[in-house]
Amino acid sequence: MPINLVVNGQPRLFESLSQPVTLEQIIVELGLKGDRVAVEHNGNIAPRTSWTETVLDGGDRLEVVHFVGGGAVDPRAR
Repeated sequence: MPINLVVNGQPRLFESLSQPVTLEQIIVELGLKGDRVAVEHNGNIAPRTSWTETVLDGGDRLEVVHFVGGGAVDPRAR
């Protein structure tokens, strides 16, 4: 059975997953690298070490922040 979640404020149906669904499965389904994201689950920070055990329920809210590197120092900014 698919699961409905709210991801970054937007309702999202994950049709390819069957319950029970873990937070780790959602991160993979979103195509994100686990070492480059932070996740808040229903208002609480979800430690990466708990993702494989964190089972999600329909309607759960996730805020996912993806870290990106980059930017060059502009020598004119000094």
